[in-house]
Amino acid sequence: MKTLIIETPEAMDELGARIAAELRAGDLVLLNGELGAGKTTLTRGIGAALAVRGTVTSPTFVLARTHPRVDAPPLVHVDAYRLGSAVELDDLDIDYAASIVVMEWGAGLTDGITDAWLTVDIDRPHGGDESAEVEPRTVRIEGHGKRWAGVELLDASRD
Repeated sequence: MKTLIIETPEAMDELGARIAAELRAGDLVLLNGELGAGKTTLTRGIGAALAVRGTVTSPTFVLARTHPRVDAPPLVHVDAYRLGSAVELDDLDIDYAASIVVMEWGAGLTDGITDAWLTVDIDRPHGGDESAEVEPRTVRIEGHGKRWAGVELLDASRD
């Protein structure tokens, strides 16, 4: 597991770009964190680095947005907050094998989808400086399965 302190939204975008550099079709990234933690900001950074068409925005009301790319697997951004079960997630009919899927609030819903995934936990401070416009985030990144073994992004000796 790798733990980082991300000081600004711009740094969260940069982290998204670093993650994007490692992603390929069939990858699943699970984002965990409370409202306002930076999950969509991170996904926006991933999308920008992957050169997706369209603006990456929160898919809260549509549950999933597919962002096409030229001659590359699309980025599928899922907000599973309102989903109650894996069956409801399955109803979205996502082609996991041919896409890069970034899922917010997906913990506990993705069992059996893949044997490898990346988990990104984002914590925002509580009780800090209420007047601060930007608060640092603690980000923990952990790869699960053979796919993520040895990936430099997860190498705690770097940075």
